[in-house]
Amino acid sequence: MKQDWKPGTMIYPLPAALVTCGSNPEEYNILTVAWTGTICSEPAMCYISVRPERHSYPILKRNMEFVINLTTKDMAFATDWCGVRSGRDYNKFSEMNLTPGQAKCVKAPIIEESPLCIECRVKEVISLGSHDMFIAEVLNVKADEKYLDSETGRFDLAASGLMAYVHGGYYELGKKIGKFGWSVEKKK
Repeated sequence: MKQDWKPGTMIYPLPAALVTCGSNPEEYNILTVAWTGTICSEPAMCYISVRPERHSYPILKRNMEFVINLTTKDMAFATDWCGVRSGRDYNKFSEMNLTPGQAKCVKAPIIEESPLCIECRVKEVISLGSHDMFIAEVLNVKADEKYLDSETGRFDLAASGLMAYVHGGYYELGKKIGKFGWSVEKKK
């Protein structure tokens, strides 16, 4: 038996990402975003949704670029803290001992501790209600070399200990149960 609930955002799990913005160290900020995802593969595009009252919102609107930094179980405390504290009151990089790094294509910093940093330029902002969606083209991806297989060059993002957000909680990703296309692979 299923119950009917009022409409809500129950599509989980989602990445718990740290989004960085700002064009110079004086305005650099970090915000925690779970409303993010892929929207196109060619060209590579993604989105973040941000409430207009957030401190980062005018920084994002002014610079029209950001970096999505994926998070790990080791970054869980900083991820939560950056989501409940405002950049108006704190320098989140220094408070959480996170290292701002140089992006290749945008002025916004990457977070050196993140296993994967996705540099984005905003193409469009859509006001949707509680959040505005920043639709962006992916300009560059920075991958931590410690997750590269030295023999194949393949990036093993799953080995980084990624975390996800599920209905108010943070979770470590679990055991692999399959891969894309495994359900139709020819048996040997």
